[in-house]
Amino acid sequence: MEMLSYGFMQKAVLASLVLSLVSAVAGFFVVLKRLSFIGAGISHSAFGGVAFGLVLGLNPLGTAGVFALAVALFLAWISRRGALPEDTAIGIFFSGAMAMGIAFLSFGKGYYGDAMSYLFGNVLAVSTGDLWLLAGAGAVVLVFLLATFKALLCLCFDEELAYASNLPVGILYYGLMVALALTVMVAVKTVGIVLASALLVTPAATGYQLSKDYKGMLLISVASSLVSSFAGLWLSYQYGLASGAAIVLCATGIFLLAFLFSPRKAVFWRPKARGDVETKQETM
Repeated sequence: MEMLSYGFMQKAVLASLVLSLVSAVAGFFVVLKRLSFIGAGISHSAFGGVAFGLVLGLNPLGTAGVFALAVALFLAWISRRGALPEDTAIGIFFSGAMAMGIAFLSFGKGYYGDAMSYLFGNVLAVSTGDLWLLAGAGAVVLVFLLATFKALLCLCFDEELAYASNLPVGILYYGLMVALALTVMVAVKTVGIVLASALLVTPAATGYQLSKDYKGMLLISVASSLVSSFAGLWLSYQYGLASGAAIVLCATGIFLLAFLFSPRKAVFWRPKARGDVETKQETM
């Protein structure tokens, strides 16, 4: 393909590959555990870290990761203690971290046009250093999720059963939150802070629509994420669309098709009940 003859597109494809794999596997647990709102809260809180890095001349991806990690651990702590309703805590830190980012940019001297690229993503601007950082964070997330897959699955389906099975529920929950924070850091450069949570939810939701077992759901989630990323990149290259928006729109389109034609939901048709079939056969 012509677009792969350019160095910046090769880096963009590699970054998208890392994002697709990491977000699909992490999103699998986000959907099962119903953590979609937490994912949105963590991704938006990363803006404070991006602004901090831009003003101080540090790597914005690294500082965004630190901010997202701190917020994720605090949200997990609040959730486990039950000291404050989870959605209330997310709403407070969601807006507080965004406001902190705007305040950091106001204190800085100069124009920080790069802040917009982190809000809405610019995978075509991924540098070699960014790529190594994304690959390292993605590898950590995948190793943790795959090593604790069965235990996390038990936690997501039935937390009481996980306690009864003597699983380290608290450690697993905190670990899942850390994995989500690192996944957000990987997604920030590719699709941006505003759209990062979409890739944590949409491919896994597509898998949930089309499969009745968790293995099928995970495989469809990964496949949907990969197709969305590469199709979005191709559309971005061909028609000059914003890469992050193109990737998320592709993922959304695949989900809508899965929802409309899912054999589980049967929006357009419903399988005939056995009783109806038997009645029809008797009348014949």
